[in-house]
Amino acid sequence: MIALDAIIALAGMVLPPVVDFAKKKFLKPSSDSPEATMSTLATTNPTVLPDYVKATTEYLKAQTDYFNRDVVGTPSTWVIDLRASIRPFGVIGSMLILGGLALISFDGAQVDPSAIETLTGVRLTCELIVSSWFGTRIALSLKDSH
Repeated sequence: MIALDAIIALAGMVLPPVVDFAKKKFLKPSSDSPEATMSTLATTNPTVLPDYVKATTEYLKAQTDYFNRDVVGTPSTWVIDLRASIRPFGVIGSMLILGGLALISFDGAQVDPSAIETLTGVRLTCELIVSSWFGTRIALSLKDSH
């Protein structure tokens, strides 16, 4: 059972930075980006660069307006605060649950056999929540070797 706990904890910590690294390494941005076009225009025909920047800005504004077409106003502050606090509360709650399970196990409490599967699921879920939170704090960066 401890092996399963270790696998869950390591997976939660290792997967987020590995996925981020893989996206940076293998999913290169396309060479047909606005930045690449501006770089080419700056060296070949700099007089059209202001018009290109203005057109790109208007295009991005149009995309933003289309994306936000159903949004009316700004959500209430309490809604914004609630959404921002969900993950910290989940991590803190998971840590408290894991701490409580550890205290109960040190106390030598006997668990009803019918609740063992439920407690195992709760424990593994809490371990995954906490380890994935720590895993998102780990970053693997690609540095130029110049």
